[in-house]
Amino acid sequence: MPKKAALNYADQVGERCALYVGEKAIIANAVGTLKEEGWDILCVPTLTELPQYAVKTGALVGVVGFGEKEFVDHAHRVELMLAQSQMLKWIALIPPNAAELPTFRQLIGSAFYDYHTLPVDARRLAITLGHAHGMAEISADTFTKDYWDIHHHPESEMVGASDQMQKIYQEIRKVAGVEAPVLITGESGTGKELTAQAIHERSARKDGPFVAVNCGALPANLIQSELFGHEKGSFTGAHERKIGRIESAANGTLFLDEIGDLPMDLQTNLLRFLQEKTIHRVGARQDIEVNVRVLAATHINLEAAIKEGRFRQDLYYRLNVLQIKMPPLRDRVGDIPLLAQYIFTRFSDEKAQRVKGFSEEALHAMNHYDWPGNIRELINRVRRAMVMCEKFLISPVDLGLERRTNSRMQVTLNEARDTAEASTIRGALAQSRGSVSNAARQLGISRVSLYRLMEKHGISKN
Repeated sequence: MPKKAALNYADQVGERCALYVGEKAIIANAVGTLKEEGWDILCVPTLTELPQYAVKTGALVGVVGFGEKEFVDHAHRVELMLAQSQMLKWIALIPPNAAELPTFRQLIGSAFYDYHTLPVDARRLAITLGHAHGMAEISADTFTKDYWDIHHHPESEMVGASDQMQKIYQEIRKVAGVEAPVLITGESGTGKELTAQAIHERSARKDGPFVAVNCGALPANLIQSELFGHEKGSFTGAHERKIGRIESAANGTLFLDEIGDLPMDLQTNLLRFLQEKTIHRVGARQDIEVNVRVLAATHINLEAAIKEGRFRQDLYYRLNVLQIKMPPLRDRVGDIPLLAQYIFTRFSDEKAQRVKGFSEEALHAMNHYDWPGNIRELINRVRRAMVMCEKFLISPVDLGLERRTNSRMQVTLNEARDTAEASTIRGALAQSRGSVSNAARQLGISRVSLYRLMEKHGISKN
């Protein structure tokens, strides 16, 4: 049996330090085993001292030990203090009968990453600490404001560690190096314009303009003038020369969003431009050469539109030299928590001061919702919840998902843990750029264990 380790307050702690709040007797028998697993347990004398200990140590995980009386009497105070240490992932140690209390369910759902019932299984707790530490480290490294200020470019905003997004990143790098047109397809709200911007930023034209045109938003009577420009006096109201969007993108990239909404007569003019690399301003006497790369996007099935006579087949072939298909959010396994945290950080100035993050129930609800509006809908729901939330952690009710997800949330505890486990592993591998050794270190497990878990969940390291 492992030798008991002293529960002291140390000024020097290792890389993997866990704060502990509660009666020492609750965790005392587990400390020796946790030490063998590489964990330094640092006791915090009182809840009020928790914030200063968190800052002093830089700890990313914490454990709260509840006795029978403390759990009932101090649940609200615990929730309040834990919310002040929002970067830590917390694990609760609770009496066996606590799961029957409504107070327990509310507290665990809003403030804790996971929980264990007493007596403590030290080996199992070490694994949970490793998972929690890995998730906290990813959040701390990836979602600080400084990170996004330094890495503020379109591909950085394409948050995601899923296999689907790794494929998109690879495709962006490939198509960015050539001049051929690219057609970006996918449902509304999947990030097609961000993808176009990322292609531009990685291309040889990155120092030139990036001009985006929403073909579906232009007034029908002004589309010709908006795209190709006009000369002064060419029609009533043309009081001065206007440079069109295509010409404005010279030596850069033109992004034609919702290309499927372009009227047939304008499709003919666009095809002519793609073939000849020249435009003709309305009212002009001569053509103008324009050096521009064209990217286009659509949420409709252009092949079906061709059959229905709504889109030119020759224009389709001109635009669809290379194609990137954006995955819907519901298919991006493990990305929703990362995106939600990114949105929370980006719009943190809008939130109520008391709001510190998402409850586990909220994350579960988001993971089990279909997201018909994709990322655009996720942004909308998270921003609204940040303003309207009246507690420390955002709940499914704040997100407007309490009813929509009930039919899909009938999952077993094992299924929920498997989902969280797979998401954590994918995030760690993405953060460590595919290094299994580094990912295992982040997660607090051995390389062998990580390989076994990767095989279990069908996860590749690339």
